[in-house]
Amino acid sequence: MSAEVVRPRSWLTGLIGHGVGPSLTPEMHEREAVRQGLRYVYKVVDLPDGGVSHDRLQHLLASAVDLGFDGLNVTHPVKQAMVQLVDQLAPSVSAIGALNTVLISEGRTTGHNTDVTGFRRSFVDGLPDADLGSVVLLGAGGAGTAVAHALAELDVRRLFVVDPDAARARALAGSLRGRPVEVELVAVSGGGVVAALGRSAGVVNATPIGMAAHPGSPIPVELLHRGLWVADIVYRPLSTTLLGLARDVGCTVLSGAGMAVHQAADAFELITGSPADRTAMLSDFDELVAAEDEMDPTQDTTGERNQ
Repeated sequence: MSAEVVRPRSWLTGLIGHGVGPSLTPEMHEREAVRQGLRYVYKVVDLPDGGVSHDRLQHLLASAVDLGFDGLNVTHPVKQAMVQLVDQLAPSVSAIGALNTVLISEGRTTGHNTDVTGFRRSFVDGLPDADLGSVVLLGAGGAGTAVAHALAELDVRRLFVVDPDAARARALAGSLRGRPVEVELVAVSGGGVVAALGRSAGVVNATPIGMAAHPGSPIPVELLHRGLWVADIVYRPLSTTLLGLARDVGCTVLSGAGMAVHQAADAFELITGSPADRTAMLSDFDELVAAEDEMDPTQDTTGERNQ
């Protein structure tokens, strides 16, 4: 009697979002899978510009379940909308109201958010001695809310939130209710931002400003000073205008590379159950970015940020 043939486990995952064709996440996942000897396929679903209907998203998720996907990464503009469609939510998603990873197991879906863990780990690695007494957060969208929760987990004591959408800023503040962090909403107009920066040790840019499609800096250079640390979640380009200005005046800076890699590594671990080699993934990221620059240094990939 012949022995039963045991077929190796294979993994199928994907990325859903708008403008995700140039994303480096699929390549990072697949390279890590090769290192671990896993059979791993990562597909990309690039949504059309504009709104995506509830029915369309529901159909995409149901199709992923029917086709045997093990997980999905989810990005702009459907991170909030997808929350209503999964079967259950990790605590971080319930608090933030946005997800970026969906696990699929036995026909059921669970939403997670690795933006929070990704930024937190990147911050610990890149700015381990940073003063977290008072921090200015620029942007209160899905990315900004994830950053805010990561900062709360890092024990920031006071958070100044700046966003032109007052309702969105209030929603971020509400999501932090019960955490030991004092949140102050700062109006974009007037001198509020200037005053907040003057009272803070650091600032995080969680807006699209700095991406190739949204060039410039969200902070005038005259408001930057040597004692300020500056973090940017935009990672394409890696050296944003804000980080360049900050370096010139002597600020300690943190690019979006670490968050991009760690959120991808966290998602890979959730999907496969296997620990990721983060050092190797950081090297992969550097290599992929360098290869793009070498191929066409003037290319416009529209820029990316950790959504």
